[in-house]
Amino acid sequence: MRGDGMAGRLTWGAEDQALDNPDAHAACEAARLRVEPGRAVRERREALGTSQAGLARAAGPQQPAVARFEAGGTMPPPLPDRPATALGARLRVGFEPLDRAG
Repeated sequence: MRGDGMAGRLTWGAEDQALDNPDAHAACEAARLRVEPGRAVRERREALGTSQAGLARAAGPQQPAVARFEAGGTMPPPLPDRPATALGARLRVGFEPLDRAG
């Protein structure tokens, strides 16, 4: 991969080549798995008008842990059904066929 001279940034078109690399693809997938559950929790929490502190009080973790989880900085908690219950929701886990994934 060639950089454009700016701190290792990729040139236009190089992103596609980088994602063709199996290691890069695996890293992107791992990042997606860290980010999506937190995003779903944040969206539900905001839809309910609940603060991170309010969710923390209802679900058990401290507010900074909720913030890290929502930001994708941590893996899901060991008991992900607790935040779901606190949000008045049911945890649903499933698989989406890759040919339908967007």
